Amino acid sequence: MSQFLIADDHPLFREALKGALMAKFDGLEVFESENFETTLQVLSEQEDLDILLLDLHMPGSGDLYGLIRIREDYPSLPIAVVSGSEDINIVSKVMSYGAMGFIPKSSSSDDIGGAINQILDGDVWLPPELKDKVASITNEDKEIAAQVASLTPQQYKVLQYLHEGLLNKQIAYELHISEATIKAHITAIFRKLGVYNRTQAVLIAAKLQLEPIEQTH
Repeated sequence: MSQFLIADDHPLFREALKGALMAKFDGLEVFESENFETTLQVLSEQEDLDILLLDLHMPGSGDLYGLIRIREDYPSLPIAVVSGSEDINIVSKVMSYGAMGFIPKSSSSDDIGGAINQILDGDVWLPPELKDKVASITNEDKEIAAQVASLTPQQYKVLQYLHEGLLNKQIAYELHISEATIKAHITAIFRKLGVYNRTQAVLIAAKLQLEPIEQTH
């Protein structure tokens, strides 16, 4: 029996994708998660998953952080990013950061089934029109990915709020923890990223954003 995990925050899309997969794969068991936290929970509970179908934009995943973190924690798990965007820069980063496939949400059920079969066979899958356009990321980006992989999900949330320009007391309010805890997180973030101030940390965070974050104040 095959076991797939669909990680996406849109229930209708999960339902549609699950239906398409059940029709393509015999004896398939499908698990679902709607945010990064529940995705990590399912991954920890289900040790025999064959593939993760990952949405980059679900809550908590912080764009590329979710992919980087899961790849670090589960190096042998095939990951296919399923996305509504076909921006070649995003596709290039996704593939460089460890995905084995990039499946546009506009793909037909036949294409999705074929892509998953190819990935399960150990091959990389990309839409034909994107194959020749995907570029390798720089060594600097690879180093950043390795540094970011060392951050805990909570630390990455703090980094995101730093990127949005929030003060320590505002971040503490948003995360419902003390300002002292925020300061401890920021110290750990600086150490893990090899930076010395907020500006340097924010520049690294910006490199992982797929789309600009709106300022909250």
